[in-house]
Amino acid sequence: MVGLGLGQERPGGFRGDFLRQLEDVEKKIVGLAQAMPQEKYGWRPGEGVRSNSEVYVHIAGANFGLPNFVGVKPPAGLSRDMEKTVTEKAKVIETLKESFEHIRKACMSVPDSDLDKEIKMFGRPSTVRGAFFLMANHMHEHLGQAIAYARTNGVTPPWSEK
Repeated sequence: MVGLGLGQERPGGFRGDFLRQLEDVEKKIVGLAQAMPQEKYGWRPGEGVRSNSEVYVHIAGANFGLPNFVGVKPPAGLSRDMEKTVTEKAKVIETLKESFEHIRKACMSVPDSDLDKEIKMFGRPSTVRGAFFLMANHMHEHLGQAIAYARTNGVTPPWSEK
């Protein structure tokens, strides 16, 4: 986890709260991806459902893409089909880490004064703050999915091991 740059303090208020939860969910998602054996990355609970690797890469794709709603463009050359092409454990984990750094930088680039700025998300009215709520909710939704997948495959989430 790269985190904030040297000498860069975490902001207060909403953005600070978002960054704290981001650190927590990043640690859990990346830790779970690391705990999952490579041979289980292709496992899926049924036909037409995302595999383990696809869940992790889906999270990364959203982390790269959702900040676009607040004016932060995804990295150039980002593959739209990466859920199908990024399947090797080391590359999945690298992609996840890069995506969390992208969303962290997006949060740091938005001033507090813009949080209530009105935007459109998926054709509906929202705010910049609402976009960050959606980003956090998305990560946590798929963390829950990854936990269920892990436990089904005999992997205990690292943070819950005694």
